[in-house]
Order: sequence, then C-alpha cells, then structure tokens
Amino acid sequence: MTVADRIEAFRAALEEWLRGLYHGMITHPAYEKIEKEAEDTEDEFMLACFPDAFGVPSPVSYYTAELLPYLEDEFEAWERRLWDRDSLIERKGQQYHF
Repeated sequence: MTVADRIEAFRAALEEWLRGLYHGMITHPAYEKIEKEAEDTEDEFMLACFPDAFGVPSPVSYYTAELLPYLEDEFEAWERRLWDRDSLIERKGQQYHF
C-alpha cells in the first residue's frame, strides 16, 4: 500500500465520519422536529374534524363524517395515540423540555 493509497483511505474514512457527525448533530434533529410538527398539525386537523370521538359535541360532524372513509387509517392511529395519555404528555413534555 503506497502513501497515496493510505492518504486516500484516511481521507475517505474522515469524510464518512464527518458526514455522520453532520447528520447526527444537525440534519437528524431537524427532521425529527419537522415530523413532530407535522404530526401535531395532523392531530389538530383530526380533532377539529372528529371531536365526537372524545365527547365534544360539534355541529359540523355531519359534514366531516363524509371524510371518514378517506381518513380511516389515520383516524384509528390518531385515536389510539390520543387515548394513550402517557405518551401524549411525555411527548409534549419533551417538546417544552420538562
């Protein structure tokens, strides 16, 4: 192995390590925040459309019921997530650093 090959191997390893460091420190936390914000927005939309699921009367539930066939999979996951209060409180606590 020549000196040039060793330098190239070291450079490749260093580049890979720096990419991982950049991803771990900057990119990944940003993606996580974006995903949590998107999930919060989805939760708010679902709560506005289907408040009857939690006992809150809504005059527009007749019209939003038409959306249910299109949102069936999301509705089930959303309902499970909101009924699991421990995870919801824990998640909001993480958001505000409690």
